[in-house]
Amino acid sequence: SEAIHNTDDTRVGRGVAPLLVVQPGKSGFFTLGTGLDAFVARLALAEATDRTLDVQYYLFHDDVTGRLLAGHLLRAADRGVRVRLLLDDMDMGGKDAGLATVSQHPNIEIRLFNPFPSRGMRLLNFLTHFGTVTRRMHNKSFTVDNQLAIVGGRNIGDEYFEAAAGVNFGDMDVLAVGPIVREVSAAFDVYWNSDLAVPVDALGATGESGLLERARTRLAADIEALPDSVYGRRLREAELTQRLIDRNVDFFWGPARLLYDLPEKVRTDPDDRSTHLGPELDDLLASVQTELILVSPYFVPGRDGTALLRSLVEQGRRVTVLTNSLAATDVPAVHAGYSRYRRSLIEAGVEIYEMRPANTTEEAGRRRLGESLASLHAKTIVFDRERVLVGAMNLDPRSSLLNSDMGILIESPKLASAIGDWRDQGLADIAWRVDLERVATPHSPAGEETRLVWISDEEGREIRRYDREPESGLWARFQATVLRLLPIERQL
Repeated sequence: SEAIHNTDDTRVGRGVAPLLVVQPGKSGFFTLGTGLDAFVARLALAEATDRTLDVQYYLFHDDVTGRLLAGHLLRAADRGVRVRLLLDDMDMGGKDAGLATVSQHPNIEIRLFNPFPSRGMRLLNFLTHFGTVTRRMHNKSFTVDNQLAIVGGRNIGDEYFEAAAGVNFGDMDVLAVGPIVREVSAAFDVYWNSDLAVPVDALGATGESGLLERARTRLAADIEALPDSVYGRRLREAELTQRLIDRNVDFFWGPARLLYDLPEKVRTDPDDRSTHLGPELDDLLASVQTELILVSPYFVPGRDGTALLRSLVEQGRRVTVLTNSLAATDVPAVHAGYSRYRRSLIEAGVEIYEMRPANTTEEAGRRRLGESLASLHAKTIVFDRERVLVGAMNLDPRSSLLNSDMGILIESPKLASAIGDWRDQGLADIAWRVDLERVATPHSPAGEETRLVWISDEEGREIRRYDREPESGLWARFQATVLRLLPIERQL
């Protein structure tokens, strides 16, 4: 099947038409910098859709936000909306029967991307098909009536929408309108119609009609209980909720294009770049004239990436990197891979910032990208304060070589400058700046040596920490040390 294009007469189509008249040929973008705003946007769009809803995700958890969104998708289907749900199989263990049941709905079709061959013994697949099942679809998009789309770094799960009791992720999505939405729909169709996307009812599980009605009842009860819950109150107080009520959603406007890997990437030789978005990204990085800002939770530049960033600095470009500290990361192996290149980058003049961990509180719902959240998850690149790339791809070998990814390149000096100003004015409040300083060491032949130092600005005072990987536990530091020795970089 393919995206439905005659949707100008839908509620969403009629709503965006006046905006497109004022900005002909351009696409508009509204940044979703908090988890609450990001979830409000998805629920609101699911309720507003009239004809078609295309949903593509790497992870779709069976938790509070996952069930709430699933309930809204089912409600849309009950209204007659065609729902196409494309999920990577990584998070689908044990869910075949439930998915097959939901797919019995005449308006819902569910496909799993690159499904595990053995459905009952998933762990066995990592032994028998390691080179296959470890390569995943990391794309994330949510497209309504082919008129509005959400693209960015968030999966579907409590930790992405500030609903988790433990770790929550600071992330970035954009709500897009205009010509770029047709590009997102076209990319969805490429994946949907790939032979790697298998209908869930072709995988052996059979659904039961009675279970569909029971699922509808349970999901409806979750939706009905939401307004009276603590999380429901926080959603009502979210900034986007009020903006929607006031009809005050201001977009950044400009030309845009979608960058995405082809689905065949996950089964071709990793070094065959004919299916990769990587060459386009390399050209963008090499074309930087003044400054480059890289935000990536999982940052492993490798030798080639390190050489590229060093060469940019040597040419007089300012390069800033924000990634997770060991204390904030949820994947110590990736941090171990990154730490191999950290000193070399700093020596070259690259500015390195590492996200500080913090407790997540109710107030986190009112904060912006990366502010006082437990772990960074946003993937954003700013080129020369002129262009911004927002998407799902990390700057690591796994994203570059193994998984499929996507992102929107936005030509908007206004948006790019806003992120640049945030780097200059707010980054020191939420992240350590990592640097090298000379420290006296009586036992060294030279009497001194250079050590990494983590510098933070706390209550107007500059604090220096010389301890290795500040605020990280002994076990985390031990893991990182051991993992740094293993030849696993291409899997990170």
